[in-house]
Amino acid sequence: MRLELRRGSLVLAVLACLRTERYGYTLRQALAADGLEMEESTLYPLLRRLESQGLLLSEWREEEKRRKRFYVLSPMGAAMLERLAGEWRGINASLDKIL
Repeated sequence: MRLELRRGSLVLAVLACLRTERYGYTLRQALAADGLEMEESTLYPLLRRLESQGLLLSEWREEEKRRKRFYVLSPMGAAMLERLAGEWRGINASLDKIL
């Protein structure tokens, strides 16, 4: 049950974190720092799916002598983040009343 509850929130968290450009490792660190640890085996397929849906843009670059793929929200991703955040706030407000 905990995994089901968590699964929906991960998309929202990833989109929110990618308002600032990051590569996978720094994204995982940022999420973990805020209490949402995520395995690589969960994160990278999610990033590829969000990119294929047009919600993220990515670019390969060399940094510190290593090629890294940097991700950032696309304009469509920014619009989706706003819609999802509104939905989340509504659901959260309802659950706060119920709980």
